[in-house]
Parts: sequence; C-alpha cells; structure tokens
Amino acid sequence: ASSSTDVPRHEGSSRPFTARSTSARADQAKDRYWLHLLLFVLTLVSTVYAGAQWAGRSLYYEQAGHWAIVLDGLRYAVPLLLFLTVHEFGHYFAARYHRINTSLPYYIPFPFNGIGNFGAVISIREPIPSTRKLFDVGAAGPLAGFVVAFGVLLYAMATLPSPEYLLDLGGHEALKAHIQQHGTFPDAMQSAEGGEQTTQIVIGNTLLYWLLAQVFPNVPPMYEMYHYPVLFAGWLGLFFTALNLLPVGQLDGGHILYALFGRKWHGRLARAFIIVLLISGSIGFMDTVAPALADMTPWGGAVAWALLGGILYFYLYRTFRGAHQYIAPVLLGLFAITAVSTVVPVMASYLGYSGWLVWTLLIVLFIRVEHPPVVRPNALTPRRRWLGYASIAIFTLCFTLRPIYIA
Repeated sequence: ASSSTDVPRHEGSSRPFTARSTSARADQAKDRYWLHLLLFVLTLVSTVYAGAQWAGRSLYYEQAGHWAIVLDGLRYAVPLLLFLTVHEFGHYFAARYHRINTSLPYYIPFPFNGIGNFGAVISIREPIPSTRKLFDVGAAGPLAGFVVAFGVLLYAMATLPSPEYLLDLGGHEALKAHIQQHGTFPDAMQSAEGGEQTTQIVIGNTLLYWLLAQVFPNVPPMYEMYHYPVLFAGWLGLFFTALNLLPVGQLDGGHILYALFGRKWHGRLARAFIIVLLISGSIGFMDTVAPALADMTPWGGAVAWALLGGILYFYLYRTFRGAHQYIAPVLLGLFAITAVSTVVPVMASYLGYSGWLVWTLLIVLFIRVEHPPVVRPNALTPRRRWLGYASIAIFTLCFTLRPIYIA
C-alpha cells in the first residue's frame, strides 16, 4: 500500500467542498502524540523484520549472528521509512502553510504483506478550499518523497558490492556457480539442476531505475535485486511515488491532474488510465488465473472468461456511472485485447499484471475515479504548472505495469 493524504470524502457528489460540516470537528481534533509514536515504532519493527526476510543471506547470518539480521533489516527499513516520513510531512507542512487543519502521519505496521507496512497517511480535517491550495498539498508529498527515493537509489547503486555478495544466499546454486566461475551476473535467469527452470520473484523495471543501471557497475538482475536492502527500499520509494501519482480520483496524482487541467479533463484522463489498468489486469488474469481454473475443471476456460466479464462490467459500470453507450464498446475492446494476448504470449510477459484488478477495485469503491470541485477554483501560477508537469514526468519515470511478479 502507498502513503497518501486523507482528503475529506465527498466523492461522487456534484457539490463543491464545504467546510460547514467539518469545522467544529476540525477545531476540536488534537494529535495524540503517543499514538503516532507507537505506530511509528511498530512500523519500524515490522519493516525491519520484512527487510531481513527479503535479504535472505542465511549463510552470512550463520557466521555473523543475529545482529547481522537486524542490520540488514535496518538497511531496508530506515531508507523506506525515511521516504514515507518525508512524503507525508510534505503534505503536512504544505497543509500547515495554508492553515489547513491536519494530523501528524499515522504509520500502518503490517509484517505479513512482504513489505512490512501499509505506508502512512495523514488526516486532513477540513476541506481544501481552492485549486492552488489543493495543488500545493497534493504535490508536496510525492515531490518531497521522490527526492528521498532518488537519493536512496543513487547511494545504493554507488555503493553496490561485487556479485560475490550473493554467495551468502541459501539455495540459488546455479546463480552462485555462475558468479564463482565468471565473477559476473548471468545474462538470463538460471535453471535448476537438470535444466528445469526455477520460479523466482521478479521486480519490475522502471525507466528511472533502468537509466541509473546503465551508469553504475554491479547492478544485480531484477530477479535478485530484492536481496539488496537499500536498493530495494529505493525501488519501493519509486513505486510508492508512482502509486500516489496515479492520475485518478483523490490520489495525489488526481489532485495534480484536477488542478492542472480542470474537472472535465481530469475525468477523461482518469477513465482512460483506468482502462489501461484493466487491460493489464485482464491480460494478467487470463495468464495466471485461467490456467489454474482449467486445471480444476474442464470448463475452467469458460469460467475464467465469465468471471473476468463480470469483474470488468462492475468496474466499468462504476467508472462510467452506468452509461452503457461507453461501457459496451470498452468492454468489447477489453475482451478483444485479452483474447489476442492468449494467442500472443509475449503480451502477458510485458503487459499482464492481475494485481491491477485489485487496485482498480480500491479505486472504484473508495478512491473514486472523478474529483469533486473545490469551492474557489483559481488558475495555477506558472511555477505551480511547471511543478505539475514535473510530477507527471516523475510518474512516467517511476511507473511500471508489472511491479512484482513471479517468473
């Protein structure tokens, strides 16, 4: 999960934000410092645990002891929580600058999702009244967080150890044999003994990560990158930045898009991006879920198409507010593209990621596709517009259609 601001919820309403219903509560609300501190400590502990699990240097741990596990965990947790903290305080200080009542960050610990947390959020306790203030609060978080993520990546790549670092991993015998023989990483994922292809977690490449990898030596392949705690934390900073900058609803990217182009174009572009996510999600669904259903029942293929059709119809109904003149052609197009992907497997390799179906569910149910109007619309200053374009560029550099997948 990504960190995000919690803007007052008036999605789906055609009425502008109004402060009447929240002003009394905003005046009464106070930060519970003990709660924020407790959540931070719990998040630190759970993220340290997750970082050590990702590093997985079992042979090194056997020799160096338990503190080595903690140290690898801290190498992952500190830069990741630094990113989350700077991101959220970017929102916080921008809101305070405009005298908007807001809470301190709430960190969300969760040691069982592989990352160690569900990010952090702040609660904005009153509506944001104008377009410029909306832009400032929305853009401050991802811009500030991106600086940290980029700095972490630069540091991690500049201090990468030699490929022999991976010799401390348990298993990975084919990989370690190649490193011992050649002193370099293999060009392709290694097969297990007997020629059987191994199944591995692969981290999706982003444009910015790829560009940096061309500059620095000893950059590991994406299917081994998560064993490097600081490097993986930097990549997650890029990914979380991209998630927050998704150009939909009331995510940070939605605020920026609304402030730059207005409500009408925000709605058009947000719906177009939802369709992109559904294309990727549908291709990934038929590539991963359909074969599993086919193994369970002779009608598995038909069941998969029927299930996908129901999912897509629900999403499109919410996205287009029940307007079937849009739902029908988009649904037909999604089915056509997905059908082509079943006979052109390379499409799934580059485009398919079923996880976007889960993210789209969160968007259509909670974040919403459209953005409600502000009370006082006003044009952005030239400096703000350039920062908005920079945010779009950052999203392009940090986004990947296949963030984490099994190969």
